[in-house]
Parts: sequence; structure tokens; C-alpha cells
Amino acid sequence: MAAVADSYSEPDVPDDLGTPSGASSRTPSAPDGPLGWRGYDEARARARERTGEEESVVTALATIGGRETVVLSFEFRYLGGSLGERTGDRLEAAYTHARKHRLPVVSLIATGGSRMQEGMRALTQLHRVARQSALNRAAGLPQLAVLRDPTTGGGWATLGAAADVILALPGAQVGFAGSRVRPPDADPSAYTAEGQLVAGQIDAVAPPDRLRATLQRWLQLLGTSGELPATTVDPAPPPDALGPPGLPGTGWDAVVRARASGRPRAEAYLRAYFDDREEISGDRCGGVDPGIRCGFGRREGRTIAFAAQCGTATRPAGFRTAARLVRLADRLGIPVLTLVDTPGAANDAAAERAGAGAAIADTFAALATARVPVTSLLIGEGGSGGALALAAPDRLWATPDSHFSVIAPELAAAILKRDETQIQSTAEQLRIRPQDLLELGVIRGIVPPA
Repeated sequence: MAAVADSYSEPDVPDDLGTPSGASSRTPSAPDGPLGWRGYDEARARARERTGEEESVVTALATIGGRETVVLSFEFRYLGGSLGERTGDRLEAAYTHARKHRLPVVSLIATGGSRMQEGMRALTQLHRVARQSALNRAAGLPQLAVLRDPTTGGGWATLGAAADVILALPGAQVGFAGSRVRPPDADPSAYTAEGQLVAGQIDAVAPPDRLRATLQRWLQLLGTSGELPATTVDPAPPPDALGPPGLPGTGWDAVVRARASGRPRAEAYLRAYFDDREEISGDRCGGVDPGIRCGFGRREGRTIAFAAQCGTATRPAGFRTAARLVRLADRLGIPVLTLVDTPGAANDAAAERAGAGAAIADTFAALATARVPVTSLLIGEGGSGGALALAAPDRLWATPDSHFSVIAPELAAAILKRDETQIQSTAEQLRIRPQDLLELGVIRGIVPPA
């Protein structure tokens, strides 16, 4: 813990984090645990002597980046960091303390799963951990996880995978299946931190020398101040336009400007808008879309969440990641900024198999039900429903070098007129220029350059 915390209290359960009411009944003095597993007492005694700890999890109140935090740290040398009944007692008490004092939770995980010597009494601790995590989530308190080597079994499936932001150390073994229970022909890379990053299951791989700084930034962005999420949250202001100031003369001019290769893209807008930022990655369903950037940034002393399309066709994983971002920001009381820039949703066979329709629908639902304000800026192409899914219905602005269309002019001409020579006139009929969108009441305004 000293490696990631500025300071921390006694590395044990704080005084008011004792066994909570409702904890499972057990007889601590029972020989060899609840199953009478011969040799279990001796194994625990050796683990205590080897580690100096009484259990596989150490809990502490720590200061990380100036934020008071509840830290849960697994000691893998204590019976493989396995979860038993007393581990469940400690974890439940720590989560309860975090809710009582409105603190974030950081879990430093290294575990092989549930403790076999305690059988089903150990496995059912996962119910307790999952419930406590859900209660903290409902209370609007952030949870961060650091996956160490190894993070497998129930520890990954509760404390790890359920966290809001998931970091992992390089080369860490990460997966529900431990190394001894996997299929013999399984791809070993799928069970690594790097493999889980590619599969959209974690947010970042953080080298040890950067872990402390990364946690500090995340806690500064997401960490609570001890207050409940504000009932009234000020919306994020729309960014200034970074492209040329003049408006397009025709609909086709708007298309050409929005498709220009040198036009400012999401990265330029994010860099100009935020003082500092961290990104999440992946949809937690097996996919990553490099064409969308999601995360949290600091601007003039406040945190703003962002989901930014990067000018490519948005894939199902991108929509799901954006929906995940919006819901997390909503739970934490953080306003959202979306940057709209896509020719449309990906419509190839792979996208259909990955659930394009459901992913777009879920993004619409996330924005429609968000309690925090969502501000959107159209910075380039606004291609049909794939763009509209990330556009706030009542806080949408546009830059002068953008356009929004129900369908690409080429496709509209092909469907309605079947004449390629009428593409440019069709673009004019669709009224897709920023000034057209303003007159039609689709956008609130056209943002000027700074």
C-alpha cells in the first residue's frame, strides 16, 4: 500500500470496521475450519508466520492524491489470497465504512479465488462482496481496482470486474479460470492483463512506476468530497470551434468541409478543452472500438466526462463503451460532453453479429435517462442514427465545418433518385448545413472559434 498511498492508517480493519451485523455465523475456534479440513489450522498458522497477517486481505484508510480512500489489499502469500469467511467479514466492513464516510474504494487484488478448505461457506462470500459493491455503486461512490498477479476466480468476478475503473499491472494473470483449470488448448494470452485490455475487459495496463500517479489522477477525477452527488449539476460548456470560421455556402460544401482530412478531430478538441484527462477502454463485453474516446477530464477545476467519436464508423463496442461512460458519470453526478463525428454506425456483417442495433439503442437509452446534463458538439460528420445516438436532444451545438444528415447524400440520391449526378443537389435538399440545422431547431447554436 505504501507504493500507491501518500499515507495510510494501521494496515488492518479500522476500529469501526469490525464484523458487521448480518455477517455469516461461524465458530472461529472450530478445529480446521467449517469443514473440519485436516491441516487447515496448520496452514493458516504458517501463513500468519510467513506474512505477519491474520487474513488474506488487509484493509486500511489511505490518502492517495490528497483523497481519503478505503484500500483493500490482498496478501497472496496468505493462502494464495483466497477468500474465506473472515475475508468476507473484512471486505463487508470496509465497504460499509466507505458508505458511512462517503469514500472511494481502491482494491489491490491478488487472489486465486475462493478458499477450498472452507468449501461453499467460502464461495458464498462472493454474494456478500457483490452486494456491498452494488450498495456503494448505488450510493454514488467510485470503485477502482488494480489487478496484480494473479487475479482469478471470484476475486476477478466480483472486486475486479465490477469496479468502475480497472487497471492492471503488466503481465498479470487475469481471468476467471486459474492456470490449473483451463482447457489444455487455451490461448494463454487471453488470460493476461494485456489480453483482457484488447478484449475490452479492463481500462489500462499501468506499469508499477506509474501506478501511484495514475491512481492519484483517477481519484482526483472521480473521488468524492464527502458530499452526496449534487441534485443540480451545471452542464459542460461546449468547446470552441477549432476549424475555419466561415459557414458553408451549399449543402455539398458542408459535406466536403466535414470530410476534409485536415479538419480538427476529437483529439485536438479534447487536448484544447481539458487540463488533464484519463480514459476508460472497452465495453466489458469483449470489444474495443479505437474510433471512440471515453473518459474523464479536468477543466477549470471541475470534472467533466467525455465520449468522443473520432471520425470513423462507430462500432457496437464503441456505442456500449459510450453508454457505460454516460451511466458512470450519471451515477457520480458528473456532467457529460459528447463530440459527434462519424459517417454513421458500422454496418458490416461483423457489426451486425456484435449487436449493432442493441448497442445503439442502449446508447440512446443512456442519454435519454441521464440525470446529469449532457452537452454535445457536432465537430464533423453527423451520419444518421450512429451520430444521433451520441447527440444530446436538447444541448446540441455545431461547428462551422460540420453537417448532420438523416442519410449520406450519396445514399439518399441512390435511393430516391437513382442518379449519381444529383448527389450535390440532394445534399442541398437535405438541409444539412449548420445554419440549416439552427433554422430547423435541431441545434442550439453554432460555436465560433476561440
